[in-house]
Amino acid sequence: QVQLVESGGGLVQAGDSLTLSCVASGRGFNTYAVAWFRQATGKARTFVAGIRWDGGRTDYADSVKGRFTISRENAKNTAILQMSTLAPEDTAAYFCAAARGPLIHREHSKYDYWGRGTQVTVAS
Repeated sequence: QVQLVESGGGLVQAGDSLTLSCVASGRGFNTYAVAWFRQATGKARTFVAGIRWDGGRTDYADSVKGRFTISRENAKNTAILQMSTLAPEDTAAYFCAAARGPLIHREHSKYDYWGRGTQVTVAS
């Protein structure tokens, strides 16, 4: 069982940067793929970025490629999402998720554990 807690959200201006953290408790975090999803009000939850259990592979949605960076520190049971050049369309609740196995999934149904989310609001 893994529990995930996100932090770092807030209100920023367009063009600003923000770093989100996901801290895991429980066993096995270092064997799970981790991803960030986001969900804007009234919209579906969508994949943002994912990282393999060992950090050796990452994947990004086209909309954030080149602006967001996902990383992890297994020794600290932490995953990080660094976001730069934020735009109003990045406004959403951001969720951390963990999945058993070696693959990074873009489908939210593939993830076994979820945090409660942290709100990111980007003002224009």
